[in-house]
Amino acid sequence: MSSTTKLRSLNIDNINPHVKEAKYAVRGELATRSEAYRAKLAKGHPPTPPDEPLPFDKVISANIGNPQQLDQKPITFFRQVLSILEYPPLLENEEALKNGFGYKQDVIDRARWLLSEVHSVGAYSQSQGAPGIRGSVAKFIEERDGYPADPGQIFLSAGASSGVNTLLHIVCAKPETGILVPIPQYPLYTASLAVLNARCVPYYLDESKAWGTDMGAIRDALKKAKSEGTDVRAIVVINPGNPTGASLGPDDIRSVLEFAAEEKLVVMADEVYQTNIFKGKFNSFKKGLRDLQKAVPEKFENLELASLNSTSKGMVGECGHRGGYFELVGFDPEVAAQIYKFVSIQLCAPVIGQCLVEMMVNPPKEGDPSYALYRKEYDGIFGGLQQRATALFEAFKEMEGVEIQEPQGSMYLFPTITIPEKAIAQAKKENRKPDEFYCFRLLDATGVCVVPGSGFGQREGTLHFRTTFLAPGTEWVGRITEFHKQFMDEFRD
Repeated sequence: MSSTTKLRSLNIDNINPHVKEAKYAVRGELATRSEAYRAKLAKGHPPTPPDEPLPFDKVISANIGNPQQLDQKPITFFRQVLSILEYPPLLENEEALKNGFGYKQDVIDRARWLLSEVHSVGAYSQSQGAPGIRGSVAKFIEERDGYPADPGQIFLSAGASSGVNTLLHIVCAKPETGILVPIPQYPLYTASLAVLNARCVPYYLDESKAWGTDMGAIRDALKKAKSEGTDVRAIVVINPGNPTGASLGPDDIRSVLEFAAEEKLVVMADEVYQTNIFKGKFNSFKKGLRDLQKAVPEKFENLELASLNSTSKGMVGECGHRGGYFELVGFDPEVAAQIYKFVSIQLCAPVIGQCLVEMMVNPPKEGDPSYALYRKEYDGIFGGLQQRATALFEAFKEMEGVEIQEPQGSMYLFPTITIPEKAIAQAKKENRKPDEFYCFRLLDATGVCVVPGSGFGQREGTLHFRTTFLAPGTEWVGRITEFHKQFMDEFRD
């Protein structure tokens, strides 16, 4: 009997409509086409007829913050420890590890300690995460901010995305629940809210002020949402920003916290790029809150803050190992118990990812045998990112119709583009948004895959695209500038 749609239980019309509604531009049609090009190139040259040769020899995946896909090298200390965790019998011959493979004593000691905490990376841990690892996270937060952290309020997660999913499931109690989300934003938030059948309440960042928060815009967004019957329960802040790269100062953070206290909103601080800072220094929401509680305890005593971090970004770049954590501050114990129950349903975060979290927050220190190499690798990665960010920034400044903010942090630039009316008209003919049309043309001509600003949200009448600066070298930057000139000439009015 042939298989037909009528014989199947599921079809596109009877699956969860909220999943269909969700959009995730970072891995959308552009990314799919770029992978098709990558597969075609892998077949070799010349292509097999009837395939036509491509005008480029390499695909640059500048659409997603995936460092090691773009040749960022893993930190040696991390991977050496992981190798022992994956195969503990290596510890039976420490001399071979040290003399034959260059493992330092602190690598072996860290692996032994982690194995004593988790027993085996193939076993489940406690649902909240291994206690010893949560203790290391708490110590890191305390050293970073100058205020104590409670390991009992720290949850290890499968990257920060899993933590976001957990928190939104807890907060979004009904279809009228609203979450204030910065625009432009990482589409994880809007997609997750769509799946939960909750409401995104957008507030626009101020591009004229290096994509800083605009408290007037936030208050207006809240007022409008309330007038429409939305029960706004939380505000999301991404610091440093994705896709904008903006890094918030203490005054911006204080303003958001004061607003949240006045309106009784949970603050979700997405801080996964906290080590990707090129200008100034990272300021955490946890420190900002503790400073305010110290100064005005009665006003901020019960403000709820959830801060998230991840092993996927920074100089660690271990996206595939899925490590992360979130810390709760000021949450009702009964609510925290429900969060624990929710993560328990998912059993636990990947244990190998938990171990990476421990190494991220507790790397080799000065004087440790592995410190010199760790420092060299860490600084080399940071310097390369800063060099490529600067090269892109300088190139964009010279491009016709392009405006760009100086890179401050994260892994992205988010330039504004102004394209000719003829290009906009052609985009309409092809049933595409103008920035989407531009990005497809860029991919088809150069193999460079970026994400249109419409995938992150943008003010009406403006166009942007987001690019990472993770790809090695700067040759591909020239591909973009050359394409842009040809594009502008082709559609010039």
